[in-house]
Amino acid sequence: MLYVIGTPIGNLDDITLRAVEALKSADLIAAEDTRHSGNLLRHFEIRKPLVSYHQHNESRRTQELSERLTAGENIALITDAGMPGLSDPGGRLIRACIEQGLAYTIIPGVSAILTALVGSGFALDRFCYCGFLPVKSGGRERELRAAADREETSVFFESPHRINKTLAACAETMPERQLCIARELTKKFEEFRRGSAAELLAHYEAHPAKGEITLVISGSCRPIRSMRGELDARHERR
Repeated sequence: MLYVIGTPIGNLDDITLRAVEALKSADLIAAEDTRHSGNLLRHFEIRKPLVSYHQHNESRRTQELSERLTAGENIALITDAGMPGLSDPGGRLIRACIEQGLAYTIIPGVSAILTALVGSGFALDRFCYCGFLPVKSGGRERELRAAADREETSVFFESPHRINKTLAACAETMPERQLCIARELTKKFEEFRRGSAAELLAHYEAHPAKGEITLVISGSCRPIRSMRGELDARHERR
């Protein structure tokens, strides 16, 4: 069995009892960064063999882990934080299990995406998770223009070293839109800061951002006239 395990995004006490049980019962733990995950395992007194599983060895390691699963071993897959497969390694191994008919299960845990969404206070009936914003300005601006046109809430991961450039681009693309910077989630200096892009940029120019950042952008609102037109059209069709 492959156990795909969501791990804490900051506060180690957020791990689930089921996750701890699965880690303790595994024959092998595949971790994105064995040094980083070693801290988590030591905290819960879990002593199991560790192998690395990251973007640079994912292809080769997937074959090795598949062979061990076929041989009857139980393997736990974890990343540095959050759920494997979401902007982290894991998807390739899960697909291999599906293709080869190998058993797997997902053990859910904390998600920076959902934590930031709920904490933003923005509409949650529909949202779009877009992963990390591109490093290059052209790609970043394309993603932000798409978010500006989107009716649902948008969620991005961003580096503290680039957040000011991103906010400056947002100020040009969507000056009236409400944004939320969710920073250092579940940690001691957790922060949810809301405002326009210009307001947030002014704050972080004066107080440089540190730590992990999730950027939440509220969705666009269709004009009331447009909504009334749709309702009238539906009424006429009836």
